[in-house]
Amino acid sequence: MKQQTLAMAADHNAGFEQYRRPTRRDVFLATMEEIVPWQELCSVIEPYYPKAGNGRPPIGLERMVRMYFVQHWFNLADEACEEALLDSTALRRFVGIDLGRERVPDGTTLLKFRRKLEDKDLGKALFAKVGEVLQAKGMKVGTGTIVDATIIAAPSSTKNAEKARDPEMHQTRKGQQWYFGMKLHIGVDSQTGLTHSAVVTPANVHDKHPLPELLHGNEQRMYGDSAYASQKVLMHSKAPHAKDFTNQRTRKAGVVDEVERGKNRNKSRIRARVEHVFAVVKRLWGFSKVRYRGLAKNATRAFVALGLANIYLARTRLAA
Repeated sequence: MKQQTLAMAADHNAGFEQYRRPTRRDVFLATMEEIVPWQELCSVIEPYYPKAGNGRPPIGLERMVRMYFVQHWFNLADEACEEALLDSTALRRFVGIDLGRERVPDGTTLLKFRRKLEDKDLGKALFAKVGEVLQAKGMKVGTGTIVDATIIAAPSSTKNAEKARDPEMHQTRKGQQWYFGMKLHIGVDSQTGLTHSAVVTPANVHDKHPLPELLHGNEQRMYGDSAYASQKVLMHSKAPHAKDFTNQRTRKAGVVDEVERGKNRNKSRIRARVEHVFAVVKRLWGFSKVRYRGLAKNATRAFVALGLANIYLARTRLAA
């Protein structure tokens, strides 16, 4: 066991700050420390991670995974994540860095780690592994799926080196407003509220097109907003026994059908659970705008964020 340095003792308070109380960040990090399946997630990356003996010794894999997750939770750029660790004792405790003995991994190290995950398409693998862990804990995928999509904005400015917008992003209109970016399509279990499938597309792709990829095939019911109305052929191509519980259009020839409106209201009580996922990913963790150019990099971030969101939403069950 390594001897504790004064820097580490200060980070752990060691009785010096008797009037300090835990902040919301402390509570959040303590919760994630307890419920994140670190060993299982590290096992996904370990085959691709550099091994000791080939040049400079690599930083511990779990430490890099923790730093990478901090980047997601607090919506930080690579260098900003390095500076946050230098600044915050709570983050250093969580990642396990003793400034009296070692340096904080720099932004370039985090960049190389992130690119390794992107190149090997490990975002999907991490998302799938979280699903396996949750099912092993008893949170099985049920027979109802809620489908929905949200727009993730991208910079529309051409004031850059290429003098052009990101060619993999596109614009779309929602209501009377135009948006530029990509779409995150997800399928959520209607009982647990956890995401079991996801697809990333340019923003101009209609919500209905990725529908078969959002279903697992054993559905008895499918919920969705009116964008998925009248898509039984697509739905049955993947889930032949599913019944259509999507919201239907209520205005016909300028007249509102109050009966259909009431049905939609009842369906929406269940369908609203999909918004909890978007609230965590976009509002709590700040993924309302893309950080990188291209769909692939942002897709990796989206899959990892959805996996972490599943862990966060299931925290009560996981902590039991």
